[in-house]
Amino acid sequence: MRNLQKGFTLIELMIVVAIIGILAAVAIPAYQDYIARAQVSEAVSLAAGGKTPLAEYMADKGQWPANASDVMGNQSGKYTSEITISVGAGTTNAAATLEARIKNLGVNSAITGGVLSLSTNDAGKTWTCTTGANLGSKYVPSSCR
Repeated sequence: MRNLQKGFTLIELMIVVAIIGILAAVAIPAYQDYIARAQVSEAVSLAAGGKTPLAEYMADKGQWPANASDVMGNQSGKYTSEITISVGAGTTNAAATLEARIKNLGVNSAITGGVLSLSTNDAGKTWTCTTGANLGSKYVPSSCR
């Protein structure tokens, strides 16, 4: 009588483990980039939330506020440390920049301390999004590239 073998051989199990390892080696870096993009999107949404109140303040008062907190409710978030405003020089005083800074701790290492800027040169009618220090363009949403 012949004895039937049941189960998987060692080589079959090793092949499965190797395939899982290769898939993990490809998926983990892509997942880390996805996490970084999600964390940067918080900074984009917080900064974009200040565009309308700032433009209204400029239209009403004829100047930019001294601090972003004068018109914005939220200047920080889980991944964003602060949002600041800097006013451009000139006789018309129409230029301003909102800067959203990414936190140094608790965020993806690829974006640690990064800066995202929203700038206007026409008193808040149009805004331009740019990336600053430690923030690669691949991590910002396509509307901000």
